[in-house]
Amino acid sequence: MRDITLGQYFPADSVIHRLDPRVKILSLIAYIILVFCTFNYVSLALMAAVVLMIVILSKVPLKMYLKSLKVIIVIVIITSLLNLFYGTGEPIFQWGFIKVTWAGIHNAVFVCVRIVCLILCSSVLTFTTSPTDLTDALERLMKPLTIFHVKVHEIAMMMTIALRFVPTLLEETDKIMAAQKARGADMESGNLITRVKALVPILVPLFVSAFRRAYELAVAMECRCYRGGEGRTRMKQLHLATRDYLSIVFTLLVIAGVVLLNVFVNITV
Repeated sequence: MRDITLGQYFPADSVIHRLDPRVKILSLIAYIILVFCTFNYVSLALMAAVVLMIVILSKVPLKMYLKSLKVIIVIVIITSLLNLFYGTGEPIFQWGFIKVTWAGIHNAVFVCVRIVCLILCSSVLTFTTSPTDLTDALERLMKPLTIFHVKVHEIAMMMTIALRFVPTLLEETDKIMAAQKARGADMESGNLITRVKALVPILVPLFVSAFRRAYELAVAMECRCYRGGEGRTRMKQLHLATRDYLSIVFTLLVIAGVVLLNVFVNITV
């Protein structure tokens, strides 16, 4: 539980922290699309280098990113193995029904690098953007949806609150597990059914605590006369600075580079 870093904000003085949150969200979407649009090793290496550069510029400790990767490392390994053993083409190694092909190796490498880049890009956004800035940015970006009478502010608020309370719920789960173990609960031995049953004493107080926190938050918002986004003003206005325009230009250059490498480089998967 301590290794899950989703929703955590790490304050630091970096150029990534000072970027407009709208630019960071749009850049994240662009990089995620580009990662899955790399069709040769050169373009994949370019995206990996860009993501690594952004991670370094964020000035967030490397151990935070390693924690975010540690949670999904099993999924990465399983997915890579499935692509490794189920590739098409002439096998270079075969043992029974298990065969390894060059296409399988290429697919495994691409899947592994793509998932790692995806997690790192998402972690950069949450590590360098406070929940308040994230709410404002989401609301601004979704503002055109108000034409269709969509409650943009409420949606952005719910998304940010959900993201904000992920670390809190994980911390609460860790405390409940420690308390149950101190009372003699055994959660690590037995078969699968026994372990699932052992989670009941954890899930019940966790849900009770989550509903209590939600109720207290609702009461606090009502006491502060919260009535949604209509007529609300903001203490901090979002404005694009020179660094934001430079970031947009850099993202466009990366997009152009990936497209050109995909077209003119013939090292395909």
